[in-house]
Formats: sequence, C-alpha cells, structure tokens
Amino acid sequence: MTGAAELASGKGHKDENFPVASVLLKKEHRAPIMAFYRFARAADDVADNPGASADEKLTLLAAMRETVTGTSDADAPSAALRDVMAARGLDPVHALDLLTAFERDCTIDRYQTWDDLIDYCRYSAMPVGRYVLDVHGEDRSLWPANDALCAALQIINHLQDCGKDYRTIGRVYVPLAALSERGGDVTDLGRDASTPALHDTIVDLGDRTLDLLARSARFARGIRDRRLGMEVAIIQRLAEDLTRRVKTRDPLAERVHHTKSEAARLAAGAAIGYWIKRA
Repeated sequence: MTGAAELASGKGHKDENFPVASVLLKKEHRAPIMAFYRFARAADDVADNPGASADEKLTLLAAMRETVTGTSDADAPSAALRDVMAARGLDPVHALDLLTAFERDCTIDRYQTWDDLIDYCRYSAMPVGRYVLDVHGEDRSLWPANDALCAALQIINHLQDCGKDYRTIGRVYVPLAALSERGGDVTDLGRDASTPALHDTIVDLGDRTLDLLARSARFARGIRDRRLGMEVAIIQRLAEDLTRRVKTRDPLAERVHHTKSEAARLAAGAAIGYWIKRA
C-alpha cells in the first residue's frame, strides 16, 4: 500500500488558476483556509494519480475521511484540518463532501449531462467556497451565489484541461450528451486540435458557464468582510475572462490560462471596481 504523501503531485496553492488564501484576506483567516487547501490538494493528488489502482486510492481516501471524523490519525493533512475546524468551531461537512467528489473520481470517468456535471461540482467545488464563508462567519444565505461561482470555476478548469485529463488519466468531464448533440465523439479530446464538433461543444458549455457567473455577479457585494469581498470580486473577473477565452481559444492547441501579468491587470481592475461599487 502506497501512502497518500507518496502520491503528492508537488502542486501548491500558487499553481492554481485562482487566488487561494491571498494576502487580501485577514491574517487570522488565511491559516484555516490553507489547512483546507492542503487537505484538498492531498486528496486530489490521490484521486488523480495515474499509477495507483482505484482500490488503493479509495483506501487512502477512506483513511482521510476517518481522520477528519476523529476515528483515526492516519493522515497528516486531514488531522491538521480536523484540529483547525475544532478550534474554530467549523462544520466538517465541507471536508467530507469534498472527499465524496474525490471518491467518485476513482470510479467514475464520464459524465452524461450538464446536470450530472453540476452534481459533481456540488461536492468538488461548492464546499470549498462554503468553507471559506464559514471561516469568515458569513451568512449562509450567500451559499447559492457561492455555489454558482464555485461551479463555474470548476467547469472552467475542466474545459481548459479537457485534453490533458483525457490523455493522462482517461477522465472526461465534458458531458457526453452535449458532445454527441454537436456530432462529436469522446476521442476528439485526444487530438492535437479541436474538431468543429468539440469546439462547438466547448462554446455551448462556456455559454452555460457564463450563465452561472451571471448568478454570482453580485456575490462579492453581499459579503460583509470587505477583504474577502474584494478577493471574490477578483475571482469573478478572472473567471469571466477565462470563460470567454476558452470559447475563443482551442484548449487542445492553445494556452488558455492567464499569464501573471494578465491576471494582475484583471485583478487590479476588479479591485478598483469593487471599491467603487461598495462606496
């Protein structure tokens, strides 16, 4: 049996497409968010490792679940998060929901419909934002806007990485019904460039992602903590821009991710806009 640490990808929070516990947040909130990130990164690395079997992955994720719930101390990132949550009085449901998504990744490698994909996002993405809101003591009435934004972020990542996910781990998050409707086939994802059918499918999914982002457009202004509100405003702007890029660029053949300078420019504009609207 391989330990979870041995499956680590080496990826860290600075490698993500969107800010994680940035300096915009109050110092006392950054540590609990980073504890959640390290837990999520460890679980993600287990689920995505191409060399481990499904049974091996599920055993490691089960050890993480047992550690979060306090029946084991087998996993260090899970134990660290458990202690943080206990100290802050935070609900462990978000961590447990996240593990559900990674457990699915071990046995499910295709999604048939948009609703299936959103249900996956309910466990893979929405709990992350809900946890951050709970850390800040924000009202749970913000959850619908949070859920829309988090689902959009997840789907953007799926669309950017659709070719890589198919080639490296055989996983397809592009809904097969959407691809079939455009006359495409899952093997289109293995090409060096998108077929017209795959391109049209990605455009369709991008439009639906923009609909999610329209539902989260006022999220930042509803957050009491203004530093968190600014970070959410920046993430919203980055997500809107990335969605438009993924609709016009070919993720199989072109770079979709922002460069550091592009991200900084968009972040500055979003921060200024946020403060103007709050004022």
